[in-house]
Amino acid sequence: MFNLSFRSPRPIYEQITENYRRLITSGAISSGEKIPSVRELASRLAVNPNTIQKAYRELEAGGYICTVPGKGCYAGNTDELRHKKVDTLYSQLDILVLDFLSHGVTREELKSHIDQIKEAS
Repeated sequence: MFNLSFRSPRPIYEQITENYRRLITSGAISSGEKIPSVRELASRLAVNPNTIQKAYRELEAGGYICTVPGKGCYAGNTDELRHKKVDTLYSQLDILVLDFLSHGVTREELKSHIDQIKEAS
């Protein structure tokens, strides 16, 4: 499902949260798909259920999952989440582009750099 590093300085709940965000926004987990219960995932990953609960609370606050009492947790609307993520990325890009331009980097240099990235991927 996803990788956790118990040696990482990042807390386990953050790693779980980030992995679910990636899986949901990429479409690997579909909108409305049931995700494992807190107990089930805690058992699979051999971590404390409180750690899973903390990750799930963060995911729910961000709209990545929703909890239906008595039924379980489900992935949120992936299209909406992707749109929100793209909007956030564009906002970050706007700031970076303005910073580049203020440091004398030309529009053509930025376009060239983007083309190089596209070719490398």
